[in-house]
Amino acid sequence: MSAILFGSISTLADTSELQRRAFNEAFQAHGLDWNWSRDDYASMLGSNGGQNRIADYASAKGVDVDAAEVHATKSSIFQELLGSVGVSPRAGVLDTVKEARQQGVSLGFVTTTSPENVAALLSALSPDLSTDSFDIVVDKTSVSDVKPDPAVYLYALEQLGEDAGTVVAIEDNQGGVQAASAAGISCVAFPNENTADGDFSAATTTVDTLDAETVLALIKEAR
Repeated sequence: MSAILFGSISTLADTSELQRRAFNEAFQAHGLDWNWSRDDYASMLGSNGGQNRIADYASAKGVDVDAAEVHATKSSIFQELLGSVGVSPRAGVLDTVKEARQQGVSLGFVTTTSPENVAALLSALSPDLSTDSFDIVVDKTSVSDVKPDPAVYLYALEQLGEDAGTVVAIEDNQGGVQAASAAGISCVAFPNENTADGDFSAATTTVDTLDAETVLALIKEAR
């Protein structure tokens, strides 16, 4: 047995700029005179967790905010944007999913974002991708620790009955790569437009376009 685990929303569709827009609109909704530029946002993506980013930013500015409330607003805005602006699968994703299915390789979508974000993304990508495209879909409600902790990957391995050595993860950010590596899983770094300058040295390989042959070759090497 073997599996390919897509590790975050932006491994399926590059939503990074929609995320940034949602943050900025949430700040405005809460009366905060913050506006994260692309450079600002990119510099924050070495770690995971939007709520933590808000809290850290507020602390650095010496401002007292309810980070959880602001982040909840951001999430609602992001979900609305996914349904209204239109998103499409990233280059090579559909081919990889198709080839994996043809070769009997299991597929997972393994994130530590909210189930609402997962549902909104897959709804926006339907019918090209949906919950039915995956053998397992994991979100932050399944584990107590978010990436870069490996808990979500360890949970997915247990649920699939897979050994880490026969699995390849696909991640778009440093925290995700660290989580996969800590779980003993080979990782293909597939940076999004705002994480492209990150340090992906822990990944097995880094690609600009997902190539089914490359991913499946890593699976065959592990078998």
